[in-house]
Amino acid sequence: MDNYNLVRPEHLNHHGTLFGGQLLSWVDECAWMAATRDFPKYSFVTRAMDKIEFKHAVQNGSILKFHSKKFRVGSSSVTYLVEVYEDNRSLNKEILAFSTTVTFVSVDVDGSKIAIEF
Repeated sequence: MDNYNLVRPEHLNHHGTLFGGQLLSWVDECAWMAATRDFPKYSFVTRAMDKIEFKHAVQNGSILKFHSKKFRVGSSSVTYLVEVYEDNRSLNKEILAFSTTVTFVSVDVDGSKIAIEF
């Protein structure tokens, strides 16, 4: 599943580039939307995000593509690989800016873990 975001001034840090926390929020949200679309009968909460490594600074005005792909399904959890690409207009190609895996756990209305049935 692909989603897109435009980096605007309110998303920048004190160095004038994309604030890492903003990017992590977008990554979590995009992965959650993919999980919710893939498993519409379940409610998910974020359990973990793997290795956090920013490949390069992202500038204001950049268009980011978030590609979320189902990576692993467990008995009560699902993990998505999220790759974030920056649209580099000067090179006329997309450049990988960030990637991680995000794991969600399926929960009931009380917040207790429940199994995912296929």
